[in-house]
Amino acid sequence: MKLNELRDNPGATSKRTRVGRGPGSGKGKMGGRGIKGQKSRSGVAINGYEGGQMPLYQRLPKRGFSKPNRKAFAVVNLGLIQKFVEAGKLDASAAITEDALVASGLVRRKLDGIRVLAKGEISTKVNLEVTGASKSAVEAVEKAGGSLKVTKAAAAE
Repeated sequence: MKLNELRDNPGATSKRTRVGRGPGSGKGKMGGRGIKGQKSRSGVAINGYEGGQMPLYQRLPKRGFSKPNRKAFAVVNLGLIQKFVEAGKLDASAAITEDALVASGLVRRKLDGIRVLAKGEISTKVNLEVTGASKSAVEAVEKAGGSLKVTKAAAAE
């Protein structure tokens, strides 16, 4: 086989339909758009337009509210902390602070603080100091013999 003998499989590609190229093409004159009307014109694609009737999304009442000053926490699970301690990326003998979690690569950035959740098991005795923690996470750490100190408690809950 040579480069000039390369061909696609028969039927693998189909020719592009050229619209509006005379009556013989089968897609001439109006080009498959019908007669008159908004959709026969070029540059019209109105989503949610209901022909002048008040659209559904405007008829329904507004709901909900976005708190402009809400806090965003970086979330860490206990199972991941255990994994990083076993891998030697976190030192369990010293207090594990938020800066230590960032330095180890467990959390990318602190945001408004780091919140510990109880997903996964923890068996190592660790001393954690974080912005927030769930009640079950605090219980799990204390059950393993460690302590979980929540700094700025008002910001956490």
